[in-house]
Amino acid sequence: MSGAIDLNDLKRRMDGAINAFKSDIASLRTGRASANILDPVTVEAYGSRMPLNQVANITVPEPRMLSVSVWDKSMVGAVDRAIRESHLGLNPIVDGQNLRIPLPELNEERRKSLVKVAHDYAEKAKVAIRHVRRDGMDGLKKAEKDGVIGQDDSRSQSEKVQKMTDDTISEVDRLLADKEKEIMQV
Repeated sequence: MSGAIDLNDLKRRMDGAINAFKSDIASLRTGRASANILDPVTVEAYGSRMPLNQVANITVPEPRMLSVSVWDKSMVGAVDRAIRESHLGLNPIVDGQNLRIPLPELNEERRKSLVKVAHDYAEKAKVAIRHVRRDGMDGLKKAEKDGVIGQDDSRSQSEKVQKMTDDTISEVDRLLADKEKEIMQV
């Protein structure tokens, strides 16, 4: 029996959650400037939410400074507001169509708040993974109820889905522990 659900599709979706998590934690800074810091920032532009890099150019002129050059002068206020409200602890300095963003020294309190943000990202990833598991389990229950697969096949595939879920969540935990260690290093 080939099965009632596509395990490869579930694996692909769980890997997507891992990749999104990797992208999120890559944006958390560890003491040096990187344009990736602003990846999670979205700006209210032209009636919709857009990633910051679609309305501005982000550069790193100095090790502790970011520069954001907004393409449309009318968007400067929205970009400034989006960066301030992003929970990244950054305070841009508006200079015409450019924003200079000095990166504060990472003190103990700031490091702990970054670890907390990383934990939030991890929880979001775990929730996404659990949603994929639930979709798979619901598909199995429906297939069993409709007589497409037997109870033994359903149980066997349920165990595979659960193992895949456990492995993926442990990968999130491993990535989180690595990032936490990187952030807390002095």
